[in-house]
Amino acid sequence: MTDIVVKILLELLSVLALATKQIKQGRFSEPVTVYKLPLLNVFLEKFAKKLLGESEVEAVLQRLDRLTQEEARTTVAQTLSVVHGLVNNTRVVMEGA
Repeated sequence: MTDIVVKILLELLSVLALATKQIKQGRFSEPVTVYKLPLLNVFLEKFAKKLLGESEVEAVLQRLDRLTQEEARTTVAQTLSVVHGLVNNTRVVMEGA
């Protein structure tokens, strides 16, 4: 689990590095205002594409998506293992009492 979280943090750092690079090059010059929550995804997509460039954004978002899915699966597996252990311990206590 720690490895996955570290990988996610590294990807986030790479996003910040790309954003910083693009800001220094002046790509982020016109602000986009969002007034309605449903437009948030559109805003974020436009912001990311404008800030980082199409292909870079696509690659980073795919890597982040893959890592967060892997982290979610690992969390579910660990939680299931703990619950299974608790059920077994409860069964032992109830049968022994």
